[in-house]
Amino acid sequence: MSRSTLPAATAARAGRRAPCRWSLLAAAALLAGCASVSPDGLRGDVAALTAHRTGSTSQAALPPAGAAANAQAQQAMQALLATPLTQDAAVRIALLNNPGLHARLAALGVADAERVQAITLPNPHVSLARLQNAHEREIERSLAFNLLDLVTLPWRTERQAERLQIATLHTAQQVVVLAADTRRAWLRAVAAQEVAGAHDRMAAAAQTGTELARRMVRAGNWSRLQLAREQAVLHEVNAQRARARLAAATEREQLSRLMGLWGLAAQQYTLADRLPALPADPLPAEGLEATALRERLDVQAARRRLDTDARQQGWRRAGAVFGDIGLAYQRNTTAERDTGHREITRGWELDLPLPLFDWGGAARTRAQAQTELSAAQLQDTAVRARAEVRAAWLTYRTALDLAHQQQGEVVPLRQFITDETTLRYNGMLASVWELLAQARSSTQAVADAINAQRDFWLAETDLQLALTGTSPGTSPGALQGLASGAAAPSTSQGH
Repeated sequence: MSRSTLPAATAARAGRRAPCRWSLLAAAALLAGCASVSPDGLRGDVAALTAHRTGSTSQAALPPAGAAANAQAQQAMQALLATPLTQDAAVRIALLNNPGLHARLAALGVADAERVQAITLPNPHVSLARLQNAHEREIERSLAFNLLDLVTLPWRTERQAERLQIATLHTAQQVVVLAADTRRAWLRAVAAQEVAGAHDRMAAAAQTGTELARRMVRAGNWSRLQLAREQAVLHEVNAQRARARLAAATEREQLSRLMGLWGLAAQQYTLADRLPALPADPLPAEGLEATALRERLDVQAARRRLDTDARQQGWRRAGAVFGDIGLAYQRNTTAERDTGHREITRGWELDLPLPLFDWGGAARTRAQAQTELSAAQLQDTAVRARAEVRAAWLTYRTALDLAHQQQGEVVPLRQFITDETTLRYNGMLASVWELLAQARSSTQAVADAINAQRDFWLAETDLQLALTGTSPGTSPGALQGLASGAAAPSTSQGH
């Protein structure tokens, strides 16, 4: 006969002599009946957490549940793809259509269902037995349930709710990271497209110089050595243009992957023409660490995990020692074969474990260690958040200064040199090849300015993620772009 299972209220018939038993079962049924699965799979809770953390000017919608809602989301996505793709539009499409996000939200729905299952009262166990001998027949009936599950239901409900909140925070982190990754991919794709156009112009200038050199050789005014130099410049510029086109294609594919696009949908959309303009003034550094500790989702998740473990520490030992308290109600019938006399016996039975070997010491130690682990993880997350937001702001400020310098000083200086070379060419003081070489230099300066502008916006994306979302991680950011840009070889401009 099983004595370690839990009853439903409707299955208990304790009779008129035990009104308290009805009250206990009714309270348990009420607590268990309050638990229900979220109809939208907690998408609304995730959307509320990420409303101001995705960087969009308007709240970006998450993929809805249901076929009709999904059809409407697909129509909205097609409308966004019909116009030149902006940064906000790319983020909205990614949040609606990214398969990985769909899987993460579905996993959150699974966690919600598991929460409801964990706090639902287990079904009672009914035991029936029919025994007989030569003189009498006995029928035993028993209804048994686990008493501890009933007593600890409020605590288990609170614990499961806190675990689900932590899972919701983790899902919100994934949404914010996806939005930041999509912004980075859009910035790289648009910048690569602009740089590829600049390399096309440089290749056109190099092609013109090579053609003029061939004509000069045919006229006998130039040597083959001078022609070879121009041809070498043309080959170098063509190689750079090929690499620029490859970079533009691969960055576009990365953006399409994050938006969940493939086939014709990934080929037919058009990107915006240029990157956003640079801001005039940088964000101030004051209060950034406090903002990160208050707003970051990973800090909130670590803090909630510590609170949960601290509250559970007290009763985990009791649960380990007295985790199998069973209560059973019995109604037995005995009938004599000779006389036909029937006798009914009613009563209850309490099943208590004896703590002879396990006194809960290991459970208490585990609870203490778990609390210490959560506290250390919270401290580590907070320290990392402080360091990351400081590093992100330094990268952001340096990238902004470099971008302003490139656009405000280097490009105008190159343009001035080009204008002066044109004047000297008109006065026959400079050759056409010097003019073409200077045009290539000016175009390269424009490409460098585009890359500097891209690096700033990448740094700004990392800073916003470090402030309000989670760790920027090890994804290629502005700092790596600045380092690679400093080490990049310059294009040969002379002939």
